[in-house]
Amino acid sequence: MTDATSFVYRFEKAGRADAPPLLLLHGTGGDETDLLQLGAMISPGSALLSPRGRVLEHGMPRFFRRLAEGVFDEQDVRKRALELGEFVEGARRRHGIAAPVAVGFSNGANIAAALLLTKPEVLAGAVLMRAMVPLSDPPKARLDGKPVLILSGQADPIVPPGNAARLSAMLADAGAKVILRTLPSGHQLSQADVNLARDWIAGVDARVA
Repeated sequence: MTDATSFVYRFEKAGRADAPPLLLLHGTGGDETDLLQLGAMISPGSALLSPRGRVLEHGMPRFFRRLAEGVFDEQDVRKRALELGEFVEGARRRHGIAAPVAVGFSNGANIAAALLLTKPEVLAGAVLMRAMVPLSDPPKARLDGKPVLILSGQADPIVPPGNAARLSAMLADAGAKVILRTLPSGHQLSQADVNLARDWIAGVDARVA
């Protein structure tokens, strides 16, 4: 599908009324199909909303521009987060779903974190896998207890040491209820990520936000 703001995306209807909808946000080089299986594994029966990033880096889809590895174009981050927020709001109206829990990996986790900081009303919470601080000077968001799970890799060669902790503190200072877990892994996801995300989502009240 393509919506009015030109996001190519996949939508899968909910199989359970009590399962929170998920917004699936892929990493660099992924697409709208990448995280569908992950979404089904961590929250069986959830509605799945999965857009493709609209920025291309050497032909690989991303959700925002970067200037170098780990150096973000923050003006573009803000712009793209607002565009994504508008897409989610439109998709909610079109498909009749509640505010989703974002599940993002790498670049997708970074745009999800930016969305929490710039347009927090769009999300019910977030699972941020291998995320970094997306904005050095974010707007003052009010997250009012939104649940956030951050899963970082102890041996991650892409995310600088301590960066996930900074993101955790930033979101907690804005009022989010944050859990940070550091796993004995690198940048790629592991079965431990799946297990932790599944257990966490099972405890998230779908009515939050």
